[in-house]
This record gives sequence, structure tokens and C-alpha cells, in this order.
Amino acid sequence: MQTLRLTVEAGNPESRASRAAIARAAEILRAGGMVAFPTETVYGLGANALDAAAVGRIFGAKERPRWDPLIVHIGEAAMLEQVAAEVSEDARRLMDAFWPGPLTLLLPKHPGVPESVTAGLEKVGARMPAHPVAHALLVAAGVPVAAPSANRFGRISPTTAAHVAEDLDGRIDAILDGGETTHGVESTVVDVREGECVIYRPGMITLEQLRSVCRGDVKFRTELEESEAAAPAPGMGVRHYAPRARLVLVEGFPPGLHVALIDEVNRLEEAGEMVGVMAPEGFKAALMAMRKKPFDPRGFTMGYDTVHVYPWGSWEKPEELAQKLYAGLRWLDAAGVTAIVCPLPEPVGIGAAVRDRLLRAGSREEFGV
Repeated sequence: MQTLRLTVEAGNPESRASRAAIARAAEILRAGGMVAFPTETVYGLGANALDAAAVGRIFGAKERPRWDPLIVHIGEAAMLEQVAAEVSEDARRLMDAFWPGPLTLLLPKHPGVPESVTAGLEKVGARMPAHPVAHALLVAAGVPVAAPSANRFGRISPTTAAHVAEDLDGRIDAILDGGETTHGVESTVVDVREGECVIYRPGMITLEQLRSVCRGDVKFRTELEESEAAAPAPGMGVRHYAPRARLVLVEGFPPGLHVALIDEVNRLEEAGEMVGVMAPEGFKAALMAMRKKPFDPRGFTMGYDTVHVYPWGSWEKPEELAQKLYAGLRWLDAAGVTAIVCPLPEPVGIGAAVRDRLLRAGSREEFGV
């Protein structure tokens, strides 16, 4: 199929051209088609969540296994009545605190939601995005929209319309281009149970924020899923968010982390690899001082010899690392590297979300230290 490109004017989603693009995308959704659209986290691939045939097309376009459930997005609180059979008082407390925003709640499924959306499970993931384009599209469509990330299954999630096109051009009906996403990693997924909140996937809503609202205990479900049985929540697969290149993860505290990272770069170079580095600010000087082969300063961010370096953001600002994570992995993939060396943030605050995505993008055997 030919993928239609629709553009919302940057900073002006209320312009005539922007409203026309959103209206066309909403029309496609109501007709059973698929539209990629921006949220504050990543771009999602949307279809009418109440239309089983439309939902099935998502799995086909993404080559996504049927055991991996989808998140349903709503534009208005009234839409939740079509998605969830009931909403507990604790869940409403979280909605009041964090909706619209990057929080997905696992709620008892409404009978009208197709089994394919939840992979046959009794709970459905629901969230209300804060992105103005996503909100406008959902309201215009007038239906709940099932939307996983708009990429081939297991690959790096998209944070721009160009990323979507790399994976899905010719496979979906339309891409609604609303510019680069703001957060860069997927929503926090929480199961609200009697007396506790369980975080299935960390995201931009942190453990600390949830503890300030949840009345019971808040804990992580930390194990990675590797099974053809239904995953308990979206994005729980072991191999997920992955670049084509092999990802080598390095853990520690500066300055020892700098040393470990450059040791991995040197080791991989000597083994004949084309190396990429996700280098936070402050790591550049260490790389240039300790690398066995000199860098060409003019080519530091464009790559030199067998090493390509992506300037990842401030190590002290995990929100920057999150926003640039997927863009950096895609940039290094496009440079043709065979291995990417990346430091692992500490599992605190937003760093927990970045760490989770990196662990799923690589494997626990691929640690440099």
C-alpha cells in the first residue's frame, strides 16, 4: 500500500492545514485503517481498538507476535467506559495525578474490547496521552485507539516521523508527522492491585512519583519475559527496542566508568568491529585522552576511522538521556556500526526507564564489565 504523509505545522496544531491533516488521519482510523502518530513518549501505530480486524492489521504491519498485548489510548475520560469494565479508587487517584501523561494503567477489560488487544488477558492497558497532536487526533476519531510503538516488532522505537517511515513505509495507511517526541521512551505501565501498585515497565512517571500517590506498596516486577504465552503487559519481551548492531553495556561510576567504556571501544576495534559509542557529555574528553587511536576532532560526532560517537546528552540529566536514546541508537545503526558501546544509568528515577530499555535492547550477557 502507499503510505500517506500528513503534516501538522510545528507549534501550530490549530492551523487550517494542521486541522485538515488531523481530520484526515481520524477518518482513516474510523474506516479501519492504521495511522502512525506522535505522543509525548514515542510515535504509536494506531487503529480502532474496538475493531478486531483493524487491530489485526497492527500485528501484521509490525510483524508483532499475538502474545504481546497493546495499549489503548483515549482522548477524553468518557472514552474509558468503552475500554475498562471498572476503575478502582486507587486507579482514579493515579489518573487524577498523571493523566493526561505517560502513564498506562492495567484495568479490567471491557467486554467490547477484542481479545487480540489484550492477548486474551483479563486486563487492558489504557492511557491518555498529553501530546496535543495525539489528543486532537483521538478526540477527532471519537474511538479508543490501540497503539503500540510504530516500528517493526523488537526494533528501536521511533521518536520522529522519519523513523516510522524507515520501518513501516508501504505497510500502513498514513503517518501523521507532529515533529520529534518530547520524552523519548515509552509510558510507565502500572497494575493497580489491592493494597499495592506493581510497575511492569518503568517510564517517565517514576517510582518516586508513584509512591507519592499510591496508598499501598509500590514495587517493580523486574523479570524479563521470554515466552509465547501472553505477556502480562506491553514491552515485556527480552529482546526489545533493539538496534541492528550488537549492544555492549558498560556499568560503573565515573571516572571508572570512563575507563571501562574506552577499554571496550579499544577491545572491539582490535577485534575488527566498526564501533559506535553512546557518549554522554563529559565522556568526550576521556574518550579522546584514552583511546589508543587518535580522534579527528572534526569528526568526533560524525565518526572517524572505525569509531562513530553519538553525543547523548548530560549524564546528570536522565531526562536528556531518555529523550535522545532511540535517536542515538538509530543514528549509529545508520552509520553502519557492528557494535554499540553504551554506559548504563543507575536504576533511579528516569534512569530506571533508560536502563530497562537498554537491558531489553541488548542482553545480560553483553556487558563489557
